[in-house]
Amino acid sequence: MNRALRRLSIAVLVMFVLLLININYVQGFEPASLAAKPNNARAFEAQFQYQRGSILTSDGVTVAESTPSNDIYKYLRKYPYGPEYAPVTGYATLYSQSGIEYYENSVLNGSDSSLTVRNFIDLLTGKPRRGANVTLTINSKAQNAAWSALQAGTGGKAGAVVALDPQNGAILAMASYPSYDPNVLATHNGSQLNAADEALLKQAGNPLLNRAIDYTWPPGSTFKIVTSSAYLTKNPSSNTQTSVYSPTTLTLPQTSHVLTNNDGEVCGSGGGQASLITAFAQSCDTTFGSLGMTLGGSTLNNFAELFGMNSSSLKIPMPVTPSNYVIPPSKALTAFSAIGQYSDTVTPLQEAMFAATIANGGKLMTPYLVKQVTASDLSTVDATSPVQLSQPVSPSVASDVGQMMLAVVQDPDGTAYAYNTAAEGFTMAGKTGTAQNGANNTGLDDAVFTSYAPYDNPQIAVGVIISGGGYGATAAAPIAVQVIKAYLATQGK
Repeated sequence: MNRALRRLSIAVLVMFVLLLININYVQGFEPASLAAKPNNARAFEAQFQYQRGSILTSDGVTVAESTPSNDIYKYLRKYPYGPEYAPVTGYATLYSQSGIEYYENSVLNGSDSSLTVRNFIDLLTGKPRRGANVTLTINSKAQNAAWSALQAGTGGKAGAVVALDPQNGAILAMASYPSYDPNVLATHNGSQLNAADEALLKQAGNPLLNRAIDYTWPPGSTFKIVTSSAYLTKNPSSNTQTSVYSPTTLTLPQTSHVLTNNDGEVCGSGGGQASLITAFAQSCDTTFGSLGMTLGGSTLNNFAELFGMNSSSLKIPMPVTPSNYVIPPSKALTAFSAIGQYSDTVTPLQEAMFAATIANGGKLMTPYLVKQVTASDLSTVDATSPVQLSQPVSPSVASDVGQMMLAVVQDPDGTAYAYNTAAEGFTMAGKTGTAQNGANNTGLDDAVFTSYAPYDNPQIAVGVIISGGGYGATAAAPIAVQVIKAYLATQGK
């Protein structure tokens, strides 16, 4: 062979090898990115020719699955529990996804790079390709209790519930009302899909909105958890029995406005002083308005952020709308912010985070919704490890605030005494909120409640908000009790 021919042969061989390497690289490591490209017709067709992975609760209940279809595609997405889990699963349609269906799409459809080896083995062994299963942190009993209580106990008012495991941040329940049935969007008929989507968009109450993480309300008096935490931290010699200024009326500086307690009630004995625990249990606005002005807006802001507010980076994996604390421009408005009534806004998830922090000895864990991802061969592809988000308060301050939350429920003058759960076999600690809101047009305040249980060994923290629900103890607290009771029953408590 002459030199020129040898060189040509080597060049052809090198190009052939490079082509093989490129083809294998694209097939092995690029499927997810190629599938995500818009207008990829092959990816569009393939998503219905392979069996998409299932979504399951932590206790093994299937809440989204792909079943054989009798139309042009092989598989159709099904949601056995419809509206109950819609805020969690979201939907997978012909053209788009939402919720877990969207944020875990690449593992569910089997194109994720973490599944490359498994997909290759399935190809060699002749097994049909199948997406991975996603196991959630949701407890089915807690979820059902949350959804059922929202349906039955709100009088048709919008609201949401979030329950957390305070020790690791796992989301045990996440329900939003009103909700929608994702099955109507899972059709392979484009015309039916468009009609169903338009109907949902026009439906009163905006059922597509996940109020648990995408909507905010004023926290009302539940923000006193933050104010108390700031006060106890900044005053190390203070405790639950420390006497604090608690007038019947509080004249706000540089204004003619007078802050009063609910219905003009006195705080404690009415003598102008009360213990911190009494003021907290009775939810005295004058006390905490005064404390807020003493602490200042910057201090309250710092503690609010430690509890998770003002964060735009929180993902569960769905992004969470930030809960906001705005530093007030005056001492008078700082008094309102200290009682959750200036520009403070929170999600129900944030409410659960308030209680979870106190329940966990002052340590706030990052909330998360995905427990693990499991391939078709049952091997674990990925598992979530708990991560601490912050340390808002010391264990001693958390203990003091926890005692005050317990008094809210157990003290005969506490705002949630009607929901003393001793007869249920567990002890709950909580904080009520009755948030004035000019946005819901119902003529009623929003009902807010955050709590945890059991008090002596916290296993669950729950945040509830009901638009126009009135008193937090009346509308929101009983929902939290139902969720706690259902979850603890699964834990043998």
